[in-house]
Amino acid sequence: MELNGRPVSTGELAGLALYGYGHFTTMLVTDLRVRGLGLHMDRLARDCRTLFGTELDIPRVRELARRAARAHTFPCVVRVTVYDPGIDLARPSARSLPQILVTTRPAPSSTVPPPPVRLGTRAFVRDAPQVKSTGLFGVLRQRRSAQLDGYDDALFTGADGRVSEGPTWNIGFLDGAGIIWPQAPCLPGVTAQLVDQVADTLGVPVSVRPVTSAIGTRMKGAFTTNAATGVRAVSTIDGAHLPQSALVRELGRAYQDLPGEAL
Repeated sequence: MELNGRPVSTGELAGLALYGYGHFTTMLVTDLRVRGLGLHMDRLARDCRTLFGTELDIPRVRELARRAARAHTFPCVVRVTVYDPGIDLARPSARSLPQILVTTRPAPSSTVPPPPVRLGTRAFVRDAPQVKSTGLFGVLRQRRSAQLDGYDDALFTGADGRVSEGPTWNIGFLDGAGIIWPQAPCLPGVTAQLVDQVADTLGVPVSVRPVTSAIGTRMKGAFTTNAATGVRAVSTIDGAHLPQSALVRELGRAYQDLPGEAL
């Protein structure tokens, strides 16, 4: 764990831990290459302007992420968090000096696809859903609630009943003709955007339209997308079984075959 390329102190983490005001992106790094690296950097730059009103030094971000990844001889997950260690709880508008925190962890095994996930719907909308923010209290509370009810994870729905996203992933549905992304406030995930590219290569149509949980359970399949786990099939929503589509497996393989960009 390094802040601006040096070991971070407990005091420098206090603002992030106590207030949670910041944003981040998570990348799977293999041989110092990242799928969708440009999209990850675009996200960091966009969210920094949104939360701090300033431009982020993207070349410096890449340098620090590369430095952290070099410490691993195997695929790892690199998280870049942007926050201001000196933020004032009473006057968060008083300063805007975002810093770059880089952390790493071992990557999930890429040789064994993760098992299909069982989802339980929860009525929940993240604050500023277009931003990948560090404030994870709400999403983790919903994930915990779903797991206590016997599911693997939570699927968020809005007050209108429309499906949006999960705590740390996007969801796509298959209607027999192509991919449907839910039309609802959610984070524009990097992996979801890469799946769009894969679908275009495979000749699979992609559309965005409203999807309720009831409609979702009548689809020909569903999958989640996340940088660490890639494309993962959904087995059930609220206990209703979904078909295990060969297209989900094909999308997953094509996504894994995408070349990474040099970090």
